[in-house]
Amino acid sequence: MKIQTMSIFVDDQQRALDFYTGALGFAVSADVPLGDHRWLTVVDPDRPDGTQLSLEPKGHPAVAPFTEALAADGIPFCQFGVDDVQAEYERLTALGVTFTQPPTDFGPVIVAVLDDTCGNLIQLAQPTGAPA
Repeated sequence: MKIQTMSIFVDDQQRALDFYTGALGFAVSADVPLGDHRWLTVVDPDRPDGTQLSLEPKGHPAVAPFTEALAADGIPFCQFGVDDVQAEYERLTALGVTFTQPPTDFGPVIVAVLDDTCGNLIQLAQPTGAPA
């Protein structure tokens, strides 16, 4: 068994697609029209057959209160692994990405938290190899 697709709820699918591909560097895996919305997934361009991230519209009534509460409490919806959090922080900041937490060393991991412009906080994480 393996994880094939994970979903992240977004305010606007096109804005999410622009951000996740343009700023974060993911590649489009699927873009299928489905009435008012799309089956829209992105993937790590180095692993096109890897886990897909579905950019899901916030259509269900439970989604908006859930995602708004997470963002209000500063809780990231998901985490992306990176080789160098500081380098990604600098690259993304230069592109105008807003961070709610700069790179912070927690011993076994360095993390930073960014706003994805679509209603979510995303944590970037770099393992350090330091003991917990």
